[in-house]
Amino acid sequence: MQRIRRLRRSELPVDTTALARYLIGKILVRDTPEGRRSGRIVESEAYLVGDAAAHSHRGMTARNRSLFLEHGHAYVYFIYGNWFSVNVSGEVEGVGGGVLLRALEPLEGVELMRSRRPAAPVHRLASGPGCLATALDIDRRLDGLDLCATGPLWLGSHANRTGRIIIGNSVRIGVTKETHRPLRFYERGNPCVSGPKHLRA
Repeated sequence: MQRIRRLRRSELPVDTTALARYLIGKILVRDTPEGRRSGRIVESEAYLVGDAAAHSHRGMTARNRSLFLEHGHAYVYFIYGNWFSVNVSGEVEGVGGGVLLRALEPLEGVELMRSRRPAAPVHRLASGPGCLATALDIDRRLDGLDLCATGPLWLGSHANRTGRIIIGNSVRIGVTKETHRPLRFYERGNPCVSGPKHLRA
């Protein structure tokens, strides 16, 4: 396993769309007393300022205030009464925009992930926003965390990774507003990417 280095905030684009693309191939790390879970980010979606599908669209609230933190913070929310989802704030402080993390390729802690999603094959352990949060034991306790600082949830990169990632682009999945926007990014050919087949090619 290659060494993972923590991303510095200065490396993250201060633009939600650019950040969504940049995060493909980066690593989300979840450290717990039971051990480490990590995975390569292989799918993301951008939710922009003025975007009717974004949680920040109507302004800051107690629930969404983490979206308005400086880029690189976690926004975790409970949705549909079933699961949590995790976003990365994408703008300057006070401006609401975020990147939804949709899928990971598991790297470390596969058995820990499997303990939370026992029926899922490895390539589906963290495929889809709710599956990702479940597999990595992410919930509202982690909302507002600085993902560029030492803590239980952080963003990283392989220290010496080589090779080119081919990034695909499509409309977002599962939204009912502004459905035409091509704001979803994913690693082409990766079996861990979620969504229908025609949006994974």
